Amino acid sequence: MNSTIIDYFISLVKIDSESKNEKELALRLESDLKKLGATVQFDKANKKTAGNVGNLYAYFPGKTDKEPILFCAHMDTVVPGKNIKPKIREDRITADGATILGSDDKSGIAEIIWAIKEIKENKEEHAPIEVLFTISEEIGLLGAKYLDYSLLKAKFGFALDAHEIGEITIAAPAQNSMKYTVFGKEAHAGAEPEKGLNAIKIASEAISKMPMGRIDPETTCNIGMIDGGRATNIVPNEVEVKAEARSHDQKKLHDLTERMSAAFRETAAEYKLDDFQANVKIDVSEEYRAFKLTEDDQIVELVKKASANCRIEDKTTIGGGGSDANIFNQNGLKMGVLGTGMSKVHTTDEFILIKDLENGIKWIKEIIREYSK
Repeated sequence: MNSTIIDYFISLVKIDSESKNEKELALRLESDLKKLGATVQFDKANKKTAGNVGNLYAYFPGKTDKEPILFCAHMDTVVPGKNIKPKIREDRITADGATILGSDDKSGIAEIIWAIKEIKENKEEHAPIEVLFTISEEIGLLGAKYLDYSLLKAKFGFALDAHEIGEITIAAPAQNSMKYTVFGKEAHAGAEPEKGLNAIKIASEAISKMPMGRIDPETTCNIGMIDGGRATNIVPNEVEVKAEARSHDQKKLHDLTERMSAAFRETAAEYKLDDFQANVKIDVSEEYRAFKLTEDDQIVELVKKASANCRIEDKTTIGGGGSDANIFNQNGLKMGVLGTGMSKVHTTDEFILIKDLENGIKWIKEIIREYSK
């Protein structure tokens, strides 16, 4: 392994691992974990994701009177994540401006492994530790959804996939994804437009009637993609609209999804030409469910105690997006989301402060120590 956390993190971000192509990184991490004394194996989640490797699971034995503590991060990155050229610029690590950096989530991976490495080198007694590095998180939390949960012994854990060191996300919303396919009637746009029903126009009217953006403090929705039409001289007969809705309240999410869908159904019903009726096909998918921990939950108190021990300011936050933690909580494994220091993720301006990488390691070590008492 590398001699410093900086070198180690840089070596990881240089390995391409866009979603469904995490194998090279996974094999590197498998080797590193084995060198630290872990038992390592892969599941077969990739058989369902069409990726080139499964989730990576590792187990470090420890004090037998303790259940394991789980640390999780995801191996995949968003695009553009190929041929990343990391740069050290004064107090931070960045990419060269052509790609993302990949600190989402390789900062989490690096901090987990390096923290365990230092605990092992110091011969510290610790509770059993489970490590899980998932696949295809960025494209729908697929690794967590298709994980072989029989691998896990832990009852709780932490996903390292938030921003600030000291931050633990204790709640995140549920999300539905919607696809609306509007069917109109095709015609020549110049010679006989009156014989057509414009699917794009129908979709546009439906969208104009829909709620949008911030609905209330715990609920949002958005239209993100529109695709339809073949040429300007053809009245389009089909258009596809992709949308999402999120809420920390399951009933609000259900009601909002129905309001959005109703706008399409009702608008399409208003368009009829002779014996042709415009219509819409509606597909709704539950991406993940909401979770919520309390401020006095045992794992939240563990994080706060560890933060105080290493003089890191702690902060609990309510998230606006989903992560692997949503799926784990949904499957009965209590999990919060910890910050790693990643900044401006999913952009070519992404960076991480070197001090945050270093403080992340201290923080994880202290969480392990505090739990192991």
